[in-house]
Amino acid sequence: MMMQTSAPEFTQPPLLAVRDLIVTVDAPEGARVLLDRVSIDVARGEVLGLVGESGSGKSLLCRTLVGLMPSRAIRLTGGSILLDGQEIAGADETALQAIRGARIGMIFQNPTSHLDSVMRIGDQIVEGIVYHQQLSRDAAKSLALDIMGQVGFTDPPRQFSSYAHEFSGGMRQRAMIAIALACNPEILIADEPTTALDVTIQAQILHLLLDLRVKRSLSIILVTHDLGVVAQTCDRIAVMRHGRIVETGEKRQILKAPQADYTKTLISSHPSMPVEQELATAAPVERPADVRPLIEIDDLAVRFPTGGGLFSKRKHFSAVDGVSLQIWPGETVGIVGESGSGKSTLARAMLGLTPASAGHVSFHGASLRLHRTEALLALRSEAAMVFQDPYNSLNPRMTIGETLSEVLSVQKKIPAARIPERVSELLDLVELERSFATRKPRTMSGGQCQRAGIARALAIDPRVIVADECIAALDVTIQAQIVALFRKLVATMDLTLVFIAHDLPVVRSLCQRVIVMHHGRIVEEGRSEDVFANPREAYTAGLIEAIPDIDPDRPLSQRSNHK
Repeated sequence: MMMQTSAPEFTQPPLLAVRDLIVTVDAPEGARVLLDRVSIDVARGEVLGLVGESGSGKSLLCRTLVGLMPSRAIRLTGGSILLDGQEIAGADETALQAIRGARIGMIFQNPTSHLDSVMRIGDQIVEGIVYHQQLSRDAAKSLALDIMGQVGFTDPPRQFSSYAHEFSGGMRQRAMIAIALACNPEILIADEPTTALDVTIQAQILHLLLDLRVKRSLSIILVTHDLGVVAQTCDRIAVMRHGRIVETGEKRQILKAPQADYTKTLISSHPSMPVEQELATAAPVERPADVRPLIEIDDLAVRFPTGGGLFSKRKHFSAVDGVSLQIWPGETVGIVGESGSGKSTLARAMLGLTPASAGHVSFHGASLRLHRTEALLALRSEAAMVFQDPYNSLNPRMTIGETLSEVLSVQKKIPAARIPERVSELLDLVELERSFATRKPRTMSGGQCQRAGIARALAIDPRVIVADECIAALDVTIQAQIVALFRKLVATMDLTLVFIAHDLPVVRSLCQRVIVMHHGRIVEEGRSEDVFANPREAYTAGLIEAIPDIDPDRPLSQRSNHK
């Protein structure tokens, strides 16, 4: 089934009509407006894309619709919310409980945080059916199994009894959708449902939502910062910034002729824009005959125990299986693949953070297995890592200046008296104001924290930086800034960059060479422009096909699985 390329006509009165919604927060200095006269409509069977950066008010608007304020200090102070003509703004808790789930369902960005870890998935689905539809336990279980089949569970009777931790990220998201659908809602709010998923799983979840829209005449509010997702799934787009709707309209109108400057910035920041083409054609690094690889990996295997006991043979899972690879000084290498393909395990083994089960990793000629002390000493002083979660990777009790000073003190590459000056230089390098030296991570945005994480990596004066999914949690405009920063650092500091991501357009724009991993093995590698233009492997072609494109007339990938 190909996705529709033209928006359906919505001529009936809107199912949901929000008018001049105002939400404020009580602060010591007085009430502050968080949502400022927000108005949107959602028709029956329509998919509305709600886009904007973190902090724009997207999630708060969705929570306000069902009365789930994140704090008691946050209040709805004005406006109207009409659900099929019924005013629900200011409704009491009893009325809201009848609406939540039964009429408006909600799925969240991180299903692990919203699924009960000690309750079987099937029982969580049944719970909503029994509560809202007043069915018997047996009837509810039968309906739950049917819903599990609808959302793509391959063996509902067996998976009914499984727990959340036994599923992949994509299957946990399917479980969240099943729980939301169990109450048979009229509107489904999907708050960043695919942000943490790789491109193929993302495509599966988006197809699932579109199929459910058709089968159930379901209205969907899709909250996202990825314009590629809204271009290929939504009928209309509403753009939010600083608690206001800055632009709304049919998706082609918004994407091809945006009126608001902020919308133009969002569109120009999307990594699939043509500006990439000139970046992708950069010449490969020239290597003199006497230059050796900075990192050399030979037949590397990393295995983790998965079971077995005293009287049974211990079993192992191969996260990395027979990988051989060379990374040269000054190179920018992208490593891509689906979740579980072995990307992060390879990165950790590369830096000596995860021990190899077989094979060799050599850094600057020193083998981690044969000359471990020498190799680790070199790695600790010349290799650094930037992590996915910018908040959790920084010490919340230390200021940014203290964090950087600690690294500089341990490295002992500069005199102690020069550390404050070097901290200022590092903040300049990552384009943070020097006043950030006195701030703690909780007072900073995700992008600012990630810049601080890059500054910490630069503090050791590294020859190589390994960036592991370091932009996955950031908005598209902030992603573009971080990628531009890496590009500048590589160009000016003789730096080697290993960039691990499931966001293929970013890798295409940033990296000279790309390595594609699948089931712990390298299945394809080559110059980025060659691999993306003419992939040799079907798996690579499937990854590329699954990238949501900002062109609203390009159909969403139909490929749901890549073996």
